[in-house]
Amino acid sequence: MAAPRAYLHLVAPLWNGGTRGIRGMSSAVAPEGNQSKWGKLLQFLADRFYDVEALREYLFQKQVSKIHQKNRSFTYIKERYGPYVAGAYFILKQGGAVKFQGKEWIRSSGRGHYSLEFLNFQATPVEAVDASGCAINYQGLDNLLALKELQSLQLQRCPHVDDWCLSRLYQLADSLQELSLAGCPRISERGLACLHHLQKLRRLDISDLPAVSSPGLTRILVEEMLPNCEVLGAEWTEGLKLGPEKQSRGTASPIPA
Repeated sequence: MAAPRAYLHLVAPLWNGGTRGIRGMSSAVAPEGNQSKWGKLLQFLADRFYDVEALREYLFQKQVSKIHQKNRSFTYIKERYGPYVAGAYFILKQGGAVKFQGKEWIRSSGRGHYSLEFLNFQATPVEAVDASGCAINYQGLDNLLALKELQSLQLQRCPHVDDWCLSRLYQLADSLQELSLAGCPRISERGLACLHHLQKLRRLDISDLPAVSSPGLTRILVEEMLPNCEVLGAEWTEGLKLGPEKQSRGTASPIPA
């Protein structure tokens, strides 16, 4: 009966915010001169699992805070230099690249360094943004939606770009001609359906979207939704499953009637 009592004594300190005093309690209920193996195991698990959960929560909150910080709006820069410079600053801080109209690409180095020449381009619209692999999320898009002359937007492999982000891109419908969403893990069919507003798109890359269950069918629907746009990504037959009877008949087209 020593083991159940040891268990109660070991768990109780966790509710008081820690494992302090566990060793003393467990040894008190163990047989004299020989601590219970069961008590040692419970003590080990209580110590380690409590620490792991606390560390996991701390790291998660730290990551969330870091992403939030990266996606803040640079109000001061926008008020002083205008939306073009503020949008460029946001992308360069993320490690991306920007192109002002009539200018060369400005890219952030591997160490986060970049030329400050763009501070002089207050009246020059940003025409292209390469944010590949950046930590842009729903909040951070505020810095890009003010770029009303933006023609090309590269968002491939952005881990935090999701369906909600795509629902905001309608604000660029008057200018956006090229969009890449390749490799974004959080984009599904629902988000792609929001792109019907972007009728000026001429090139759209939707390749390698793991959250899209039927890539082939999705591409067909997107092409119908944007008839003047070249859609890159999944082949028409990818993700389209035919029944045994239809396969045996050698159906020529996977497109449903």
